[in-house]
Amino acid sequence: MPFQFTLILLIAVIIFIAKTFKIVPQQTALIIERLGRFHAVLAPGLNFVIPFVDRVAYKHSLKEIPLDIPSQVCITRDNTQLQVDGILYFQVVDPKMASYGTSDFVMAISQLAQTTLRSVIGKLEMDKTFEERDDINRTVVAALDEAATSWGVKVLRYEIKDLTPPQAILHSMQQQITAEREKRARIAQSEGVKQEQINLATGQREAAIQKSQGDMQANINQSEGERQAQINRASGEAEALRLVAHATAEAVSVVAKAIESPGGLEAINLKVAEQYVSAFGNIAKTSNTMLLPSNAADVAGMVATAMSVVKAANKEKTN
Repeated sequence: MPFQFTLILLIAVIIFIAKTFKIVPQQTALIIERLGRFHAVLAPGLNFVIPFVDRVAYKHSLKEIPLDIPSQVCITRDNTQLQVDGILYFQVVDPKMASYGTSDFVMAISQLAQTTLRSVIGKLEMDKTFEERDDINRTVVAALDEAATSWGVKVLRYEIKDLTPPQAILHSMQQQITAEREKRARIAQSEGVKQEQINLATGQREAAIQKSQGDMQANINQSEGERQAQINRASGEAEALRLVAHATAEAVSVVAKAIESPGGLEAINLKVAEQYVSAFGNIAKTSNTMLLPSNAADVAGMVATAMSVVKAANKEKTN
């Protein structure tokens, strides 16, 4: 009997000790009530409580919690029904308020998210709901966060997962998108044709400009060539005249020297007489009419006259 009592006492001590120590995991909060009243929030780690006096009333996770908001039908400003569902992210920041602020803060947040979403979408037209999803999300978060403060909960963000209009609206939207794409394709094609015509016109204009510039340059080159040819011909003619004059001067000089040499005068007389006779012979060949001097038989007189001229010129040269 004493052994049984000792065993029972030992078991009671073990149970008492086990009830005295509470190990709280990280990111977890335990709400302790003492004799039915709130006593403390146990932080993560080893904690001491009074067995049979203190009890764990609530247990909360302090991690970020995703909450799936059920799908619901929302009516837009233009009376279009949209099937909307989303996901909400929240976190318990005050375990005491989360325990005593509401009987079920998860259900309260879910219901408030649905009503707030219906209210926000009811203020927008259907097209705007697709364009302003980010604004809708921010509005829902702001409304929920303000109300959830008294529940010890911090609403972090809200994301709309799906916005599904009725099938008739979807079909109309698809037709509108198809028409818009065809319109853009036609515009792009016309812009391409327009650009092609502009490029062709620009190419033709540049080709005409280059051709006119080429013709102008060819005319300039031709005129330059003709001018240079005329200069060359004039230079050649001038050089020929200079050479003829030079040759004539040399011939005259040679004749003058021949006259001054012994027997030169007699040779000149003979040459002049020969040329005189040859000239009268040529006149007789080319024409039936002949002009003769008054004394045509006196050839020697003509030669003598020519020689007198030669002698006079030679005398002037000597003086």
